[in-house]
Amino acid sequence: MTLDFLGQPLWSWMLFLVIVLALLVFDLGVLHRKSHEIGVRESLALSAFYISIGLLFSAWIWQYMGERAALLYLTGFVVEKSLAMDNIFVIAMIFGYFGVPRAYQHRVLVYGIIGVILLRGIMIGVGAAVVEHFEWVLLIFAAFLIFTGLKMLRDGEAEYDVAHNPVLRFMRQRFRVTDGLRGERFVVRQPVCRGKGTALFVTPLFLALVMVELADVIFAVDSIPAIFAITTDPYIVFTSNIFAILGLRALYFALSAMMHRFVHLKTAVSLVLVFIGAKVIGAELLGIEKVPAVISLGVTVTLLIGGIALSLWQTRKTGAVAPAADGPVQPK
Repeated sequence: MTLDFLGQPLWSWMLFLVIVLALLVFDLGVLHRKSHEIGVRESLALSAFYISIGLLFSAWIWQYMGERAALLYLTGFVVEKSLAMDNIFVIAMIFGYFGVPRAYQHRVLVYGIIGVILLRGIMIGVGAAVVEHFEWVLLIFAAFLIFTGLKMLRDGEAEYDVAHNPVLRFMRQRFRVTDGLRGERFVVRQPVCRGKGTALFVTPLFLALVMVELADVIFAVDSIPAIFAITTDPYIVFTSNIFAILGLRALYFALSAMMHRFVHLKTAVSLVLVFIGAKVIGAELLGIEKVPAVISLGVTVTLLIGGIALSLWQTRKTGAVAPAADGPVQPK
């Protein structure tokens, strides 16, 4: 007798978790056992590796769960990857604000990814339970995606304000913070003042880690409804989500230096969110079950490729030099 978990055999979940664990061990224990500055070539190679693993997993889903499931997985993978790319803007601003050198950024991103996996697992589990008992919630998700997409179109390229984030202000008020980085350390023990002994201090690197995790929470508010609007199968939702995110830190080092050239990426992502929400509401109004998975995937890929291609073409002459992403910006 086969044990099931969230609609799929337990062994299929274990297979996925083993793959993810093996990738993390290989990345941390072999490729990046020692901290070093990750160059564009290494970043592109590692990103291509993670994307290949994600695509290979879609082939396994096609074999095991069928064509439609594989197309839904690929659609979710592409949408989550595009949202993750948009998140790179915010991560670059956070690192720039705290003046985190590129050699230390990988450490923050690694812990960030581990936190993301745990957080997304909880959010997807809760979301799956809610959708299973209250299917009408999908219409709320769809309306929220349309609202978010239109808001992104209206706001344009508004910058993420790190300095005035209330969580950062709270941490500065409640924790002792060192006056600068202490290498790769998140917490250090140092003298409080003369004659008062020592105490634990958090470093700006720890603050950067918290801000990166917080940024993912904010982006998860968009990505979780988006993937559930594509499919309600928890296995496809979780696997496409995690495989898209796993390569985020690798992709970051390749794209952070040239994100200024992707001037229409946010517009493309906005249109994707509006499309995903509209197709759910449209299917309900027209009385059809769902928009075919191949159409969803085709429209999503076309919008994203079109936005990226237009961006690169428009900035081909003026975008050769990137602004510094990790300069010594002093937090205030």
